[in-house]
Amino acid sequence: MAKTAPAPANPAPAADFEHSLDELEQLVAKMEGGELSLDDSLASFERGIGLYRHCQQALEKADLRVRLLLDPDAPESAEPFEPEL
Repeated sequence: MAKTAPAPANPAPAADFEHSLDELEQLVAKMEGGELSLDDSLASFERGIGLYRHCQQALEKADLRVRLLLDPDAPESAEPFEPEL
């Protein structure tokens, strides 16, 4: 019997975010198609809300990391980088 490698406990945050965002986009496309039943639409909407919240939390964590890198002593006062246009 062949042994399989154990799945990583936590996927890389960026990969997890990208996967969640991709799934959310697919759900939106299905719902916009208008061919789902009411029950399927509600289930998709509920899943979409969960994915949205997950993505939002990941973005907030990334923002905090950036602020900590910009000013480790006072992250709340760190100014975000504004590229010149």
